[in-house]
Amino acid sequence: RFYHTSTSHLCSCSKTVSDEKYQDPFQLGRKDLKNLYEDIKKELLVSAAELKEMCDYYFDGKGKAFRPMIVVLMARACNIHHNNSREVQASQRSVAIIAEMIHTASLVHDDVIDDANSRRGKMTVNQIWGERKAVLAGDFILSAASVALARIGNTTIISVLTQVIEDLVRGEFLQLGSKENENERFAHYLEKTFKKTASLIANSCKAVSILGCPDPKVHEIAYQYGKNVGIAFQLIDDVLDFTSCADRLGKPTAADLKLGLATGPVLFACRQFPEMNAMIMRRFSKPGDVERARKYVLQSDGVQQTTYLAQRYCHEATREISKLRPSPEREALIQLTEMVLMRDK
Repeated sequence: RFYHTSTSHLCSCSKTVSDEKYQDPFQLGRKDLKNLYEDIKKELLVSAAELKEMCDYYFDGKGKAFRPMIVVLMARACNIHHNNSREVQASQRSVAIIAEMIHTASLVHDDVIDDANSRRGKMTVNQIWGERKAVLAGDFILSAASVALARIGNTTIISVLTQVIEDLVRGEFLQLGSKENENERFAHYLEKTFKKTASLIANSCKAVSILGCPDPKVHEIAYQYGKNVGIAFQLIDDVLDFTSCADRLGKPTAADLKLGLATGPVLFACRQFPEMNAMIMRRFSKPGDVERARKYVLQSDGVQQTTYLAQRYCHEATREISKLRPSPEREALIQLTEMVLMRDK
């Protein structure tokens, strides 16, 4: 279904945004994200010095704040669509803060599960403070996010955002399992990708749309945009694991293969090199498996096919968000789909 053989199928989203309408999402979202990390640290008020140090370590203000930025841009786009309001509500900005907290807590826990030693170009929390303390720090950030969520005082929003936490756990369990059937394998991979990465973006977008606009159609547009962008983001992440250098990426390359994971480029490559099936089933555990699998992927069109698939998801995200009334924020969200495809780290 996803297999393309020529570049004529490539769907480019760049035509959607003319030069006059170009909006830099980071510039446009910056004022709403001012003091974002300081506000997160206020949520993490803690007396234990070591726990505070661990929490501050990732919230150093050097992250791209990609998720909070999507959330505030979506909030503005929905508010303008509904009643031409140009302001972001305090509760909508809280959703952006909570999204970044949940995301960071999941990174801390992921690094423990994967025994990772670098993240964002520096040592992981588990490498510096040890696994046990890292797990507790992740739990603490998650609990602080839950308190901030309860403070919004809207049961629908609580329900939407707690779904993210459930999906993160289910996604991690999906990642620990694997499918023997080749067709099931790709569906399993996309479901895991949605739960581990896209659910947070989709449900955060939905939450701010609910706070800003009563129309269920708008809630669905926001959700679908977030879902499609989130899946595309992860597909490109999986491509970069093969094509980017470790210094650029801020974490080791071929990391997924070393963890025994078959991502999009591997699953597509498997169609050209069926001998990879055995390696996938044993989770690249034999000596030389990782190097061989990497070589097969780079010899195949696995990277290209995964990129095509990401383009299709971005095209769908653009189609969805284009249903909203025109606004600079809507154009920035369209531009963001292009940035997701073009990123190199």
